[in-house]
Amino acid sequence: MRTPVLVVAAALAAVLAAFIAPGQAGAGERLPSAADPLVRKECGDCHMAFPPQMLPRRSWVALMNGLDNHFGEKATLPAATRQAIVDYLAGNAGDVTRTREGGKFMTSIPGDRTLLRITETGRFLKKHNAREVPPDAWQRKSIGSKANCPACHLQAEQGNYDEHAVRIPR
Repeated sequence: MRTPVLVVAAALAAVLAAFIAPGQAGAGERLPSAADPLVRKECGDCHMAFPPQMLPRRSWVALMNGLDNHFGEKATLPAATRQAIVDYLAGNAGDVTRTREGGKFMTSIPGDRTLLRITETGRFLKKHNAREVPPDAWQRKSIGSKANCPACHLQAEQGNYDEHAVRIPR
């Protein structure tokens, strides 16, 4: 007895869906947002909660272990909260989850480097070169810093970094 083609196609689609992160199928410049509510609250109180796929596990662990000097600020958290955030970020890091866009970040980071800034990754630097982003843009009050993704990437907090959804403010 022959299996109908439709049944085989549906089974194949289900298998593929299990291996593709939400928002990844056919989407360019898209990363799953930091979906964990604790990460959104604790990290998002001061800055955008970055998608964990933008850095490797080693970077997230180092970053979270250095909260006493978090880019010039003392970011204190209760031990259990800090550990829960480390577990989420490290467990969903770019070298752990293997998403298409996360992979682009991982290949842009030398294996012997533990970067603490997404803005120092080769992927970020390639996409934000002087031809794409005017050098004076980073000094604009409306942007403030290279880490302020939502200033230009209007859907950054939803994980959308597509160049068609970018508006560089004046």
